[in-house]
Amino acid sequence: MAMNCQSGVHNVFVYGSLMAEDVCRVLLNRVPQSSSAVLNGYRRYSIKGRVYPAILPVENNKVTGKLLLGITDPELHILDEFEDVEYERSTVEVSLMDSSDNLRVHAYIWCDKNDPNLYGDWDFEVWKQMHMKDFIKMTTGFMEELELPESKPRVATYESFYQQDG
Repeated sequence: MAMNCQSGVHNVFVYGSLMAEDVCRVLLNRVPQSSSAVLNGYRRYSIKGRVYPAILPVENNKVTGKLLLGITDPELHILDEFEDVEYERSTVEVSLMDSSDNLRVHAYIWCDKNDPNLYGDWDFEVWKQMHMKDFIKMTTGFMEELELPESKPRVATYESFYQQDG
């Protein structure tokens, strides 16, 4: 019976900054359970002028990432706000690495399929060393903004953070 009262619970495939537990902790106030997963038929790109990656459908490519499990409706809303207008939340099918089960899950896909700013590949380990500290500061600022009645979109927070940083 009680099941019906429960709000939706979602699984979200992440492939960039959200693979870092510290970033999840700032956004969601917890580190969700996760599993390693692969998204086939997509490629992960670096984006000029941004430290986070984009994914787009590309045949014969694959993106390894993490599946965040048990994300609640309010948490999904925070992720939507965080990914902002640059990404579109879509349903994709991923394979779990430990069981090779296929699951249909949410993922945030880059909106601009012909974006000239996408290039190369994006490397999580390099990002952790070079950008994670600042990114966590920016994300903390984003969460403080989100709690204000007139919150700025995340892209604006990102741009003002990285501009004042020089």
